[in-house]
Amino acid sequence: MISAGEFRNGVTFEMDGKVMQVIEFQHVKPGKGAAFVRTKMKNVITGAVVETSFNPTEKFENAYVDRKSMEYSYADGDLYYFMDSETYELVPIDKSVLSDGFRFVKENMVCTVSSFKGKVFSVEAPNFVELEVTQTDPGFAGNTATNATKPATLETGAEIKVPLFIEPGERIKIDTRTGEYLERAKG
Repeated sequence: MISAGEFRNGVTFEMDGKVMQVIEFQHVKPGKGAAFVRTKMKNVITGAVVETSFNPTEKFENAYVDRKSMEYSYADGDLYYFMDSETYELVPIDKSVLSDGFRFVKENMVCTVSSFKGKVFSVEAPNFVELEVTQTDPGFAGNTATNATKPATLETGAEIKVPLFIEPGERIKIDTRTGEYLERAKG
């Protein structure tokens, strides 16, 4: 059990059957009346952010969110299979749970799988990945003054905007959180 007076950033707890994580908190002691804890918290499963005030003595059940690194193996319809690197067990995860950044993930990449009481609610792609450009229009020499971009298809099938000098067959580094081109891959 944890009381509202013990809240800190990052603390997870159960409230009304939901798993909440403290984003910001502030202990307030007004001149008149009782002290309270002003809290900004996020539902870790839906991502909804809520601001609420609590009495510092209110108690909540601790929530333990399990975060595991698992290797993406393959997809079969709407099920995506991840391998636990400790037990080598394959875990099927529904497509609806995958983050938007998952479009940059290819087989054998390690992702972070978050679960609560055995139920998976989130799969996060690595923050940065290196992928090969499979298709893009040819660039035009000298047209670099405008910071112009062109569409490119990656080996995972995802499409992003890349600078004009990128050619098919090149490996590039991508930020999966924003879907943006960062740089040519080194080596």
